[in-house]
Amino acid sequence: MGYAVQVSVSDAKGQLTELVRRAETGEEIILTRHGTAAVRLVPVRAVTDSAARRKLLDAARKAGSAKAASGPDAAHSQDFLYGDDGMPA
Repeated sequence: MGYAVQVSVSDAKGQLTELVRRAETGEEIILTRHGTAAVRLVPVRAVTDSAARRKLLDAARKAGSAKAASGPDAAHSQDFLYGDDGMPA
């Protein structure tokens, strides 16, 4: 790869579409803040291997199920609003 193109964040606002297009073609784009490199635009590479895709999906499912917690039953979630006679409390 050649040299990296450095663009300030404020200048990048007006040319983001073009910068993304250039990054997608492999050009290294560095966004700077106050003259210091802050972030690099890089293309997202699609997972084409089916085994790798399956592994990624399994990992995402496992992470999601680990975070999921059972909550109150939706059918009875507002029971506190009503008295024993079924009327609003």
